[in-house]
Amino acid sequence: MYELYCRTYQGVYRVASKFLPWRQPELLEGKNSVTRLPKTIKEKGIQRVLIVTDKVIESLGLMNGLLEALKNEGIDYVIYDKTVPNPTIENIEEGLQLYKENQCMGIVAFGGGSPMDCAKGIGARVARPNKTIPQMKGQLKVLKAIPPLFAIPTTAGTGSEATIAAVVTNSQTHEKYAVNDTALIPHVAVLDPLLTVGLPPHITSTTGMDALTHAVEAYIGKSNTNETRELSRKAVQLIFENIYNVYSNGTNIEARANMQKASYYAGVSFTRAYVGYVHAIAHTLGGFYGVAHGLANAVILPYVLEFYGDSVHEPLAELADLVGLSDSTDTMEQKSNKFISAIKELNQRMNIPEKISGIIDHDIPLMVDRAFKEANPLYPVPKIMTREELSAIYKQIKE
Repeated sequence: MYELYCRTYQGVYRVASKFLPWRQPELLEGKNSVTRLPKTIKEKGIQRVLIVTDKVIESLGLMNGLLEALKNEGIDYVIYDKTVPNPTIENIEEGLQLYKENQCMGIVAFGGGSPMDCAKGIGARVARPNKTIPQMKGQLKVLKAIPPLFAIPTTAGTGSEATIAAVVTNSQTHEKYAVNDTALIPHVAVLDPLLTVGLPPHITSTTGMDALTHAVEAYIGKSNTNETRELSRKAVQLIFENIYNVYSNGTNIEARANMQKASYYAGVSFTRAYVGYVHAIAHTLGGFYGVAHGLANAVILPYVLEFYGDSVHEPLAELADLVGLSDSTDTMEQKSNKFISAIKELNQRMNIPEKISGIIDHDIPLMVDRAFKEANPLYPVPKIMTREELSAIYKQIKE
């Protein structure tokens, strides 16, 4: 009965989603494209922006080109740089205060997924000043236009520059959850590969595997469209062709650009087709222990795919064919297993561990409960897990 309830809910949501006001960001692409953004901002009549970033990004000087170009266009800016990994409600409220005090007219998110999530949260609070972030948790609780949002990713992984999601952590309860609304899709996304050149190899690898997780979870789910399938396939192919290259040779600009595009494709795909248990579990690890989201996804992905069993043999076999892993004599099950093995091999070659250290047995029941409630009934997963099955995954990934 519970599975029927979940599938009915997902079916209704799938039909309803066709009528939502989806948009895709206007794209600025290529080397130094970040310096073209201020002209676009000015053309939209915006005179003052809040830039949301973090201390590391600012200390590396990655924003220098943008800041100079903003000055040249006569656009004022104020910088909020206190965003932490797994951004908190406090981050959003501090950024909101800065936005209001300086009478900003737009928001620039500069960094990885955390600054983008924080910027989206600020935008949601501007749009809905009488609603708290916890009150907007879940689906379609914003439903009002946010200020113009310009997303500049410095990693090739989260795809947040294309998605409806702002993932937030409540630092009091250690709960990590998403605010999902089409209003949160950025208006402009800048894919400048030069911004990712200095990424450390372990960030390159784990954010890249984050993008792969997005593409795979969207592809194997039950809410696919022809468009999301095609975008997932493009993303998977680009990632398999480029991720180890950028990990081992970070200065390869073409490979960096390909990974950015893969991350974007995967972002557009999963924001329509949704993700699954990999993300639900990863969010709890981020909330409880601060585990980086890309690292968590990379570790969890093969375990969850193996759990799904024959429910994913066909789509994973298709992906195995796509990236040249299979032989003509292979069965679908063999192809599927080869695809999962290839993910494990990628992790191993890039020094991503097989397990997550620091998981405490005492925390598992609460994490299971939160992951279960996040995933069900919303996520259109190939196979619905019980709490006991979720608990078994936590025990598998625990070091």
